[in-house]
Amino acid sequence: MNKQVNVPKYRELINPTFQSLHELGGSGTNDEICEKVIELLKLSNEVIDESHLGSVTQTELQYQLAWARTYLKNYGAIESSARTVWSITPQFSRKEVLDVKKVMAATGKKKVADHPIINEDIIAESEKPFEAKQWQEKLSLVLLQMDPYAFERLTQRLLRECGFDDVKVTKKSGDGGIDGTGKLKINGIFSFNIAFQCKR
Repeated sequence: MNKQVNVPKYRELINPTFQSLHELGGSGTNDEICEKVIELLKLSNEVIDESHLGSVTQTELQYQLAWARTYLKNYGAIESSARTVWSITPQFSRKEVLDVKKVMAATGKKKVADHPIINEDIIAESEKPFEAKQWQEKLSLVLLQMDPYAFERLTQRLLRECGFDDVKVTKKSGDGGIDGTGKLKINGIFSFNIAFQCKR
């Protein structure tokens, strides 16, 4: 008879998932979140390796984390991009701990993303040059006024959106050296280590 492994359920993983995103700089991939949760909860290899219903592609922990992210998304605390990079929404950026009961209660209520949509004003730049210019000037102003460390976190997020994994900011700006590291996997086979500097 196989020994039953007690893998944390999604309810228990809601705050660890949220905390993981905070520690990852506000955003992270599924794998990065999973690794950080393992680190925070000090999970054993037995728990980490337990498969979901005998699956060879998904562990029980990955399955439970997927549900935790779903509940957090329905609550409006996190959102995901087209490349499945999860990030904490602005209204929850200063919160460190969430009320799990409220998060659970929010599931089933459809939430509408609160972020701006880049539409034809930007795509059809030649047709609306003035509007496009205004948008570019506003973006440039925001970037120039941004706190140096916030700019590093933005760079970290952009690299994740471009397909980089394990992206870490190592030091704050002004150190004259490497600001962060990451990995780029090509075709799921080749993996390259990268280092980056944040320059405006």
